[in-house]
Order: sequence, then structure tokens, then C-alpha cells
Amino acid sequence: MKTVNEIFQGFDRLQVLVIGDLMIDAYTWGKVSRISPEAPVPVVQVIKKEARLGGAGNVVMNIASLGAKPWVVSVVGDDEAGAQLKYLLEKEGISLSGIVEEKGRTTSIKERIIAGSQQLLRVDSETDKSVQQASSQALLEKVKACIKEIDVIIFEDYDKGVLNEQFIQEVITLARKQGIPTVVDPKKRNFFNYRGATLFKPNLHELRDGLGLFPEDLEGQKLLETVHQFKEGQGFDGVFVTLSERGVLMDLGQEQVRIPAHIRQIADVSGAGDTVISIAACALALGLPARHIASLANLGGGLVCESLGVVPIDKELLKKEAESHLM
Repeated sequence: MKTVNEIFQGFDRLQVLVIGDLMIDAYTWGKVSRISPEAPVPVVQVIKKEARLGGAGNVVMNIASLGAKPWVVSVVGDDEAGAQLKYLLEKEGISLSGIVEEKGRTTSIKERIIAGSQQLLRVDSETDKSVQQASSQALLEKVKACIKEIDVIIFEDYDKGVLNEQFIQEVITLARKQGIPTVVDPKKRNFFNYRGATLFKPNLHELRDGLGLFPEDLEGQKLLETVHQFKEGQGFDGVFVTLSERGVLMDLGQEQVRIPAHIRQIADVSGAGDTVISIAACALALGLPARHIASLANLGGGLVCESLGVVPIDKELLKKEAESHLM
């Protein structure tokens, strides 16, 4: 059994490929002291603006924060936001070798207007149209070019059109031939397109929505049975369900474990799923048992909820908590 030190040292040796929808998380921070005379809405006096890597980019940042080397394969538009996104990747030392630029495509931006600690509004500029066939083929070539360096692959799906069934299955087939585990953070459009992946990680809402179930269908023992049947039916090695304030459930191999959530002062749940899948993927790549994968990921997801906005995990803080809770 690996010690916490050995696990965290092991993260430093990993190379992780993130495939999926990149976007910019933009923030406008300000203060409100009056209501607009034009409409019954607050007037935000801007103090500062900030742009961060979002979507699959936040997973990339979490991977880097854990000490592993991230690779990213994705499509951006040939617009101003696409140029900014590539700048943000380069600024973080992330290679652009896996980025495909598609003419005429809108690069996703999610802009949050925040006053004090309260998010007032979010403005999304994006498309969810599937990328062109030529872009999809170019993505596959990017994966082939780096796959021999990779220890684990994460599909980070935000339903923005980068991923499609044929591409997903080709990558999973390539990964299986190389003995590389694949970990999936799904959305509805491709929910059933990841057959044969190693670990599938929906939250409870995504699981219910994807399977077309009602809330009562996923209570108590029914949840355990549904997850196991879904795992077997899709040919996954494991399914990892995040249950919000109720913790997590992992069904991996012959082991099924339920880990309760830790009591937290929740500031913002944005990006918690990105942290959870990043930790789970790295832990899986190290060959950790189901209980340790679930426990570590559960700890990390809770920790980032204590910060406002989408932020990557603090490795030292996670390690400190792991020493208290894991062993």
C-alpha cells in the first residue's frame, strides 16, 4: 500500500492528456452601491477584470497543480478569444502542439460579474456546434502524436462540440492498445458514446438525466444497483458518481465504496467536478485502490468549494488533508 508521500511523489511523474472543450473563464469584479435608473438592476462599479483557463483548461490547471505534466488536445476558433486562450495556455507553460484552430468557430467565454462575494450575472459567448470533420481528424492525429508519452487520458466533455462518437471510440481503442486508462467527465450529448472507457464520472444529476430516470430511482440501494448495471452494460472498468453534499460513490472492478462528504464552508461549487476528475485520473494512473481514489478526489472537490470562482487544487493543502483522512 502506497503512503501519502509516495502517492503525491507519484503525481510528479505522470503525464496526463486532457481532450475536450476549452473555454475562457472571465471575471469582472466590482462593487454595488446603487440601483440603475434605467432598469431595476444593480450598477456594478468595476474594480478589476481577470481571464482564466476554463472548461477542459481548468482540468489542465488542476493536473499541473498536482505536479503532473498536462497535455491538451482541443479546438479553438480563429477569433480574438481563441488567441487569448492560446496566450493563457502558453503563459502557464502548456504546449500548443495539440491545439487545432478552426476558421469561423466561436471560442467559448463564460464571463461572471461578481460584486463582493456574490455572483450577479453570467454571460456566455459560445457555440455548441460540432467541430468540422477535418478538425476532428486533426485532433486524432494530435492524439496519435503524443499517446506514447501519456499515462492517462481525460475526456473533458462540456457539450460544446469538440467530442463526437467516432473520435471518442477511436481514442479509447488507441488507449486500450497502449494500456492507457481513459477517464470521462460526461455531458448528455455523448453520454452513451464512451463504451469501453476505464472510469466514467458523472454527477448524480448527469447520471439521472443521461439514463432518463426520476430522483426516486436513484435512492439508497437502487443507486448502487443502477450504477453497477450501467457499468457492466457500457463495458467500463468503473463508474464514479459525485453526490454533492452526500459525498461520492465508486464502483471499480469488484469494489463498491461510498465516501461521505466532509463538512465545508462552501463559497462556490464552480469547477469542483474538474478537480475531482483530475485527482481521480492521476490516482487511477498510479494504480491506487478504489477507496483511495474516491477519498482523495472527494477531499479535493470539497477543498476547492471553499474558494470563490474556478480555482485549481492546492496540492499541499490536499496532501495535508489526505494525511488526516486517507490513512
